[in-house]
Amino acid sequence: MAEGGDANLIGQFGVGFYSAFLVADKVSVTSKCNDDPVQHVWESSADASFTVVDDPRGNTLGRGTRVTLHLKEDAHDYLSEDKLKESAKKYSQFIQFPIYVKVKKEVDAEAEEDDDDDDKDDEEEKDDVETKDEEEKEEEDKKPKKKTVFEWEQVNTQKAIWLRAKEDVTEEEYNEFYKSISKDYLDPLAYTHFNAEGEIEFKSILFLPKKAPFDMMDNYWTKKSEVKLFVRRVLVAEKFDELLPRYLNFVRGVVDSDDLPLNVSREQLQQNKIMKVISKKLVRKVLELMKKLAKDEESGGDDEDEEKEDEEKEEKEEKKEKKDEEGLWSKFWKEFNKNLKMGCYEDDSNRSKLSKLLRFFTTKSDGKEVSLDKYLDRMQESQESIYYMSGESLETMKKAPALQIFLKKDLEVLMLPDHLDEPCLQKLADYEGKKFVSIQKADVKLDETEDEKKKFNKIKDMYKPLTDWWKKKLTDLTESGAMKEAGVKVEKVEVSKRLTDSPVVVVTSQFGYSAQQEKVMKSQAFQNKEQLSMMAGRKTLEVNPNHPVIVDLLAKVKASESDEAAAGTAEVLFQTALIESGFEIADPSALVNHVYRLMSKELGVNPDAPLKEIEVPEEEEEAEEEDKEEDDSEEDSKEDKE
Repeated sequence: MAEGGDANLIGQFGVGFYSAFLVADKVSVTSKCNDDPVQHVWESSADASFTVVDDPRGNTLGRGTRVTLHLKEDAHDYLSEDKLKESAKKYSQFIQFPIYVKVKKEVDAEAEEDDDDDDKDDEEEKDDVETKDEEEKEEEDKKPKKKTVFEWEQVNTQKAIWLRAKEDVTEEEYNEFYKSISKDYLDPLAYTHFNAEGEIEFKSILFLPKKAPFDMMDNYWTKKSEVKLFVRRVLVAEKFDELLPRYLNFVRGVVDSDDLPLNVSREQLQQNKIMKVISKKLVRKVLELMKKLAKDEESGGDDEDEEKEDEEKEEKEEKKEKKDEEGLWSKFWKEFNKNLKMGCYEDDSNRSKLSKLLRFFTTKSDGKEVSLDKYLDRMQESQESIYYMSGESLETMKKAPALQIFLKKDLEVLMLPDHLDEPCLQKLADYEGKKFVSIQKADVKLDETEDEKKKFNKIKDMYKPLTDWWKKKLTDLTESGAMKEAGVKVEKVEVSKRLTDSPVVVVTSQFGYSAQQEKVMKSQAFQNKEQLSMMAGRKTLEVNPNHPVIVDLLAKVKASESDEAAAGTAEVLFQTALIESGFEIADPSALVNHVYRLMSKELGVNPDAPLKEIEVPEEEEEAEEEDKEEDDSEEDSKEDKE
């Protein structure tokens, strides 16, 4: 092989030949060398022995080799023409040697020539009158006749375009190739064509689809990568987990290497260190392609350099081509954003690269998703953290009490409506040295002057009677009934720095679940209640010292700590704060009863008065019956007149 041998030759290890015995009881190999007058036959039944004899049929081949498989009874489906073509196309579509299958076809037979001209003249002289049967016979003679023929048909007509230089492959060829390997009816969104060199060499084309499969996330944990693995143009595996990580299972394409061993099992191939090297390079190339799409969209595809006059024409053409790519990243993000967020959560080695591809809604993004770099560009000079909040929807989050102080101070906040957003940021922890901080957690620090700190400490002292009283009431409330069963715990009641309009807000401890995460965990079929209770964390009720309801409540508590109206108001405020902060309330009926009582008092009705059934006076009932009878009689008279 070293002295001019062809490295592309198939059959270096005999793996394909050995596989013949999977479907055949006996294999015969007839071979004739051009320099040897004798034709030989090799035969074996896979019983550790074989025979080689002179072919008694003589020289039937002339030259070459014929392999004959004597199929097992359960392998007769390989006699089917369609099965043979399917197998050849599936595994050997791209090898450079032509593969032919002898197929049966029906073709039009040449019509028989009529008699010579003399006979035709005689026919014309005969009587023109013909019977109906003769006319029908003549019509049938004119119909094209069919005959069965056998032809050799090449089945591996498609070329391995990844072997060619990318400059020589047209856009149409890339699109057609993608459709052939993916069975997608749409063109790909983008692709990368490259040759890898170094400790291992391979060629590859990878495609990003335009649309995500409808069941992509449903099958996320079981779906395998659909990048096809070829060794010397022979398909080894259609789906191979080791080529790409799970979060990139939507990528389509091919990988072709001459360095992978063919004389090992698929399981051994999976564990081969070469596969790890290939996988690492593939992931890097896919992320580079995504980065390019994102960068082109943010820059508007304008890469023109006015200083280089000699390249002006080339850059204009490049700009024109990139206009077609404008918005490609937005389209891709819309379809596959969940995959990238899962990658950010799962892939430790590529997390920093993935973080630059992430997009989020913010309080200043006007309904559009922006990159973290854009957020950093708009940060205030004194801002030390990247603020975020999670919720069911953008509209819900915009009205959240925890957001009020950030809007007032003009601090931009990431808004995370997707359930994967928050775990993703928690895995990231920070970006470009800026830590991610949830505004829905306790102990959020904001810039304050010394005067503001002194003023706040005085307000805390003023409201200490209310916060202490309220904490005791909530402790009694959460240690019994539905709230105890639901694991609701209130750690503190304190004066808030974040409220400007709402009277109260509920926040969680630094390491506990947010309201959104708590809902997600509660919806799990196999939830661990003990873990949920622990991670839900102790909640903190924050009160707005400037709100009139809180001011009035403080006055009532100072006057009498046993005031029932104050206790009822405090409980309603806590329950409504849970709802407004995104949490689920453990005892809805208790809240409803409190609301009914407050409404009754507002209307001047005794809420404890027993309900009485309304009695309709008899006179009114009789009058109603008489009116009804009169109406019926009037209708009857009208009908008679008509």
